[in-house]
Parts: sequence; C-alpha cells; structure tokens
Amino acid sequence: MSCYTARKVATTTPKAWHKWVKQAAVLCAIFAAWQLAATAGVWSELILPAPRTVWLTFVAMLRSGELLEHVWVSTTRVIIGFAISFVLAFFLGMLAGLKPRVTHYYDHVLEFLRHVPPLALIPLLILWFGIGETSRIVIIVLTMFFPVYFNVRKGFLSCDPKLLEVGETLGMNSAQRFVRIVVPQALPNILVGMRVGLGFAWRAIIGAEMVAAAAGLGYFIWHARQMSRSAAVVVGILTIGVIGMLFDALFRVIIKRAIKGGVDDSWS
Repeated sequence: MSCYTARKVATTTPKAWHKWVKQAAVLCAIFAAWQLAATAGVWSELILPAPRTVWLTFVAMLRSGELLEHVWVSTTRVIIGFAISFVLAFFLGMLAGLKPRVTHYYDHVLEFLRHVPPLALIPLLILWFGIGETSRIVIIVLTMFFPVYFNVRKGFLSCDPKLLEVGETLGMNSAQRFVRIVVPQALPNILVGMRVGLGFAWRAIIGAEMVAAAAGLGYFIWHARQMSRSAAVVVGILTIGVIGMLFDALFRVIIKRAIKGGVDDSWS
C-alpha cells in the first residue's frame, strides 16, 4: 500500500464511521422514544404498537415464511414494472432528446397522463385487463415512467454540440458519435432517472397490490389493517422502506463499479 493510499484510507474511514455513528444514534433515539411512549401508555397498542411487539411480530412472520413470500411477490412485480417502464421511457426520452420535433405528436398525451394519478385509473385498468398481474404492472409502470422519461430526455438534450463537431472532425459516423459521445454524455441523467424511478416503483406497490391481489407487501398491509393487526402493518411498512433502501444502495454500487467517473455528482 502506497503512502498516498494509506493517507487516503486514514482520512476517509473516520468520516465514514462518523456518518454511520450519527445515523445509528438518530435511529436509536427514535426507537427509544417510541418504546418509552408506548410503555407509558401515551397511545393504545392498537394505534401504534411498541417496537418490541413489532420486532416479535417480524420474527414470527420471518420464521413462518409468510413475510418472505410477500417480499418475493412484490419484488418480482417491481422488477418487471421497472424493466418495462425503463424501456418505454428510454425510447421516448431518447427520441425527444435527439428529435425534439417528434414530441409534437405525443408530448401533449404524456403531459395529460403525468397529471392523472395512476390510482385513479384502477377501475379502468380492471375493466381493460381484469384483476390479474397486468393491472398491477401497469400501475407500477405509469408511476415510475415520468421520472425516468424526463431525466433521459434531459440527458440527451444536454449533449454538447461541440463534442459532436469534434467527433465528426475525427471521422466518426452517426452511429459512432451516438455510442461514443451522446450516450456517455446522457448517462448520468439516465442513471439518476433510473434511481428515482426505482424509488417510485416501490412507492406504487401499495396501490398496485390493492387490485384484487392475493399476495405481496401491499396486499399484506391492506389485509393486516382490515384485521386490526397494527403490528403487522408496521412490519409491512418498515419492510418496504428497508427493501427500497437496499435496492437503491445496490443500484449505486453496481453503477459506480461499472462506470468510472462522471457519475458521482449525480447521486447527490
């Protein structure tokens, strides 16, 4: 290990630990205050159970396999919806960035759909696609489409024309300029759109799984509410939040390892 590397590790590691310590301290304070308030009877267990009750419920559901089943179903739906939405958003965003005049044909339609909540379309989706998986996937696709689309569009529009002129001077054809110049310039915005869209997909899972679902975290939370299982409701909410954070962290790690440079500023 060189002196520079050792110095870099020595200076960055304490900062990373300080960050983790601060975050852990805040979480401990929140859960301690929650436990104390629940023990003191500030509110009823039916309204918000104590952290210990939530933890015991979580462990019991984990051992029975019930929670893992719902997690698997919801994760599968999110991944499928994410893939479909990204393909559509990337194609239309790229088209809007490279050929802005083409947006005259479909921009007004997208603008209309952007202001319509996907949950408002549930009755129509059930009539069109039934109560199967298609309706739930469509809700996820509609929810995450626009963050991805606008970021992809911005990425392709932000390409510096001078770089294209340089590429043309170097003898690159249109395909080479697109692959070597346009896509790398647009990539940070595309990745930001994917990251934000993935978060929106997890936020949409509750509404998506209200459509006559028989499994999934959204269905689990909804069913637990009807059965007055408040501890199970909290377990479901916390599970969605934790899984969403894990997906986000995994996404960042993959991108930062796959692409060197030019992306770090996009994660702020």
